[in-house]
Amino acid sequence: MTYLLRRATWCLGLFLLIPLSLVAAQQIALPVEVIFIPKKTLIFTLELETTVYKPLGPGPFPLVIINHGKASGPPGLQPRYTPGWAARYFIERGYVVFVPMRTGFSKSTGGYVGGGCNIESNGLVQAEDVAATVAYAHTMNYVDRTQTLIVGQSHGGWTTLAYGAAQPDASVKGLVNFAGGLRQEDCIGWRLNLAKASANYAEKTQIPSLWFYGDNDSFFSKQVYTEMFERYTKVNPRAQLVAYGMFGQDSHGLFSSKDGRAIWEPHLEKFIAQIGLPTKVVYPQYKPGG
Repeated sequence: MTYLLRRATWCLGLFLLIPLSLVAAQQIALPVEVIFIPKKTLIFTLELETTVYKPLGPGPFPLVIINHGKASGPPGLQPRYTPGWAARYFIERGYVVFVPMRTGFSKSTGGYVGGGCNIESNGLVQAEDVAATVAYAHTMNYVDRTQTLIVGQSHGGWTTLAYGAAQPDASVKGLVNFAGGLRQEDCIGWRLNLAKASANYAEKTQIPSLWFYGDNDSFFSKQVYTEMFERYTKVNPRAQLVAYGMFGQDSHGLFSSKDGRAIWEPHLEKFIAQIGLPTKVVYPQYKPGG
């Protein structure tokens, strides 16, 4: 009886440890550090909670900024964004990845500024945190100050497009937008506002961009993203759209999914090669397992 009890206890312990071990292995394989980036305002200095994925070695490494989305509920309760599966792609190729939580999100200080129904203003305010992150990263001796890529998902994709229109750093070679936008259902005509703001961003953007949208996106329908892209490219043709159709239960989650990489990787690879950024795998040990 004692043997059976011990055996059952051991098996239960093994069962509980398996998922924890897998998570731990993923975290250990990726070199992760959490820092707080200062963002100076006219009155005081805010702090942006930022996850940094840095390859081994002194660098300098090309820089990637990944911008997070906006969950429902108070921004301060939103957990720190850790896009490990996507970060792997860049670390494999020798990039350092900064993932800032914008003002008012998670443990970043200050209050979230939504801009009401002015979606164009919303994006430009969010882009200020991207600018602060790039500026801080360029003070690190392991960061290559001549090669930067800005990436974002959902509200972070919108922030990425806004940053491209807001006097981006000269090192920025490209913008990558995964399902970007902000669904403002309390605002009359929010879909049209989104499309018009896209065109306004396009007028001020000189940097090429790559857009990913799926057809079963719970936030932005095909009609919504098509009009956004058409209005943007009517003003600025230096944008490419990857309309990849259906993905899982909700294509809005493509970027954060391990399985999504098979869809976006070949398109992203081609894009970053076109804009002169590195594509060669130099750290194969960071490749995700099967």
